Amino acid sequence: MFSFCEILDNPPPVIHIVDAGAAAYGVDPYDNLSRQGLCHVVGFEPNREDCEKRNATRMTNHIYLPYALGDGRERRFFLCNNPLTSSFYKPNSALLDKFSNLEPGIRVVSEFDIQTRRLDDLSEIQDVDYLKLDVQGAELDVLNGAERLLTATLLVHTEVEFIPMYIDQPLFGDIDVALRRKDFWLHKLNGLTGRVMKPLVPRNDPFAPLSQLLWADAAIYTKSFMHFDRLSPEKLLKLAIILHDVYASWDLCALAIRHYDDKTGKKLWQAYLDKLAS
Repeated sequence: MFSFCEILDNPPPVIHIVDAGAAAYGVDPYDNLSRQGLCHVVGFEPNREDCEKRNATRMTNHIYLPYALGDGRERRFFLCNNPLTSSFYKPNSALLDKFSNLEPGIRVVSEFDIQTRRLDDLSEIQDVDYLKLDVQGAELDVLNGAERLLTATLLVHTEVEFIPMYIDQPLFGDIDVALRRKDFWLHKLNGLTGRVMKPLVPRNDPFAPLSQLLWADAAIYTKSFMHFDRLSPEKLLKLAIILHDVYASWDLCALAIRHYDDKTGKKLWQAYLDKLAS
């Protein structure tokens, strides 16, 4: 699919991204924006080794800081044998052990106290267009520390759990309520994942799901499309770029452009539809 910038007459606005849980594994969901030089990224990864890896290979206008984001309180941190499963919430071993090949990768090897920082309090962050969260159950804590910044945020990309894989963790429903209070609506769920309950092993694959959903790699929330008229032209253009280039959400992108045209008198909406059709 074409880049959204191909239909723009002027340079695109810079998209401000905050990445909470920026460990150097896999591909960033906003990678397409990074490769085109369309964004400024501030990432947070409390594991100093992973943070140093990100900074060693970072792109222009990307920086990674070794802070633990949250609600500003000192918290107990549970370091697990798989660092990607470490959390401020203790693994729910009794629940995890009901599933095939799940609990062995989420075992606590040490625990210690760590000071969390609120996004709203950080001088490094002045504006957020795109907030990505992957903090193993602590997503709501980060959101609670970003009340001010969420007012101007356009899209939240967050991992969610549907059952308590960590003890007392907020679940999908809690995050959904918190974001809807900030005028965000669920747009799509990506990477729905489960495991089979013991002792079944379908297709001789211990990682295979069967019926129970456990988590989604990403719940994508955007500001309510019924209130796009409240967004500035620049914010509408940023949202359109994100929706097109990251999520292939062409219909919602077109709606954002329609509101952009209404505010600016431009004819970007028709150019976008023509490009899609071609």
